[in-house]
Amino acid sequence: MSAELRVVVAAAAAVGLAFIAAPATAEELVVGSFGGSFADNLKKCHVEPFEKATGATVSLKLGNSSQFAASLRAAGGKPDMDIVYIDNSLAAQAHNEGLTQTIDRAKLKSAPDILPSAWGKGDSYVVAMVSATTLVYNPKLVKTPPTSWLDIADPAYAGKYAIGDISGTAGLQFLLALNKVKSGTLEDITPGIEAIKPIAEGATVLYTQADQLLSLFEREEIAIAPWYPDRAGVAIDKGLSLAVAYPKEGAVGILPAVIIPNGTAKTELALKFLDQILSAEGQSCFSEHAYIGAVNTKVKLSDKVKALVPNGDSLEKTWFIDPEIIAKNTANWTRRWQREVTR
Repeated sequence: MSAELRVVVAAAAAVGLAFIAAPATAEELVVGSFGGSFADNLKKCHVEPFEKATGATVSLKLGNSSQFAASLRAAGGKPDMDIVYIDNSLAAQAHNEGLTQTIDRAKLKSAPDILPSAWGKGDSYVVAMVSATTLVYNPKLVKTPPTSWLDIADPAYAGKYAIGDISGTAGLQFLLALNKVKSGTLEDITPGIEAIKPIAEGATVLYTQADQLLSLFEREEIAIAPWYPDRAGVAIDKGLSLAVAYPKEGAVGILPAVIIPNGTAKTELALKFLDQILSAEGQSCFSEHAYIGAVNTKVKLSDKVKALVPNGDSLEKTWFIDPEIIAKNTANWTRRWQREVTR
């Protein structure tokens, strides 16, 4: 073999060895997630076991349901997320707009264990958990627990309460709850708009992100707010003085769902992550850490979680609004809110 040939062979061998030695790039999955404690528990219960099992990496994009829906519309079929948490009403709306793909149940080992009612129209989404908008208050500042949605307007709380903006779930649901109490209907929310005007005007803040309330409760700048029992439960564990009250008229149910956007190139990986979300282990972990109800029928909630989440009588009274009705009307309700409440 000539000297020149030996050099070529040696160089080729070196390149081959370098190629063999180069580590494979881990596949990345981008998950649209709610922020704060929700994201913390998502990492603990779903991301970490998923990454360990698959070797893939997960990146979280944080936001709320309205933001995710807007992002998917703007993406033009090229989403920057591969799987997304979103309220079931906006999941239904996204499906109607052709923004979601059908979830292939045959590729989910956990599918047979999921409540039949958790599956969205045409398997366009699946509800991943059960929660509600309730009244959360500081028992050090509120000596008599609230019993009605109307209690938020009690003069005793003047300057010491917050409500959600309509762009967030709690804000929209509080408006609809007031509307129902004032004998309005989902076809006519004028009674709710009129009832919420003075309440919004006197609120410390119209919050858009759930965890905005943590610092307000911590500094005792607010005493009460329509909020989520799961966020309250996590805050209680961290030492905040909080309690949850289910209004006598009924809480408003929240069904956070999961969708796989049309256009993602990571459908198979997204289905694997969804299987982790829906598994008995994943559901149990998330329920116990996040104080939220499960949709996997094999999960048994602890007494600690049952005390806060919609359960028993409080679940029976919870108002679960048809997501198709919300999807159809949200844009109009939002315009009225912006024109009449926050002008």
